[in-house]
Amino acid sequence: MAESTVTGPAYADVEVGTQLPPQSFPVRRETLVRYAGASGDFNPIHWNERFAREVGLPDVIAHGMFTMAQAVRVVTDWVGDPGAVVDYGVRFTKPVVVPDDGVGALVEVSGKVAAKLDDTHRTVRVDLTATSAGQKVLGRAQAVVRLA
Repeated sequence: MAESTVTGPAYADVEVGTQLPPQSFPVRRETLVRYAGASGDFNPIHWNERFAREVGLPDVIAHGMFTMAQAVRVVTDWVGDPGAVVDYGVRFTKPVVVPDDGVGALVEVSGKVAAKLDDTHRTVRVDLTATSAGQKVLGRAQAVVRLA
């Protein structure tokens, strides 16, 4: 596997506690339909309000993998290279509810360097916090990133 050429922050310049620039990601029903087409995940809880309510959800919800992908954009935008993400994992804690009101939902993501892991490989662990409507939607969201 070829090593990624990283152009973002230098390992030597990053300290534990370094904050990544926070970002907000709007999610509308149209976004979910497009994601369903791209991913092949046409589960009706992601586009059909009646069905979502019948199975006990408050409304249509965003795909978990979509939410996960939006959150890691904070890391990839910071480091400047998606290939610099060595490992990434989350726990899904609450759904992102997406009302059909023309506005939708907003996923707000922040991150910070939680640990410097390996001086030789210049890797750090970034802990992410993702919320929507005041609720934490991802738990234990962590990315291991190779820095310049």
